[in-house]
Amino acid sequence: MSSQLAEILAPFKGKKGVTIPALQQVQEELGYLPREAIDEVSKTLRISASEIYGVITFYAQFRTSPRGRHVVRVCRGTACHVRGGGVVLDQVKIDLGIDENENTEDMEYTLETVACIGACALAPAMVIDEDTFGKVSPGKVSEIFASRRGDN
Repeated sequence: MSSQLAEILAPFKGKKGVTIPALQQVQEELGYLPREAIDEVSKTLRISASEIYGVITFYAQFRTSPRGRHVVRVCRGTACHVRGGGVVLDQVKIDLGIDENENTEDMEYTLETVACIGACALAPAMVIDEDTFGKVSPGKVSEIFASRRGDN
């Protein structure tokens, strides 16, 4: 992986103020920021690994662990909450057998919650990859996952 990292980071070497773009590029290529990548960014940019971790933990866009092939985001916004988003989240956890910020064993799904997905009129709502599902109920959650597995 080191030669791959060196190639990714080459355009950033010796430049100032490129921590975020460098991390974005590494994550784009690797899917997440493993420890080896963080160490390599630290060496290349000549800043401490703790400073890199500070950036990674400050910005929600960065991940230090791999994600599943599909990302499920359940909205926790006010409209979704009032209309039953909590029970929708509970059903997603049951159907996937995981908790928030976890991956299924087969790395098919990652479950995340978000403050708002911007689909308040469709509350409660969830998103799988780029597909938005609105007016979701616990039964609909199970149907969505069953159809994605081809059970229907």
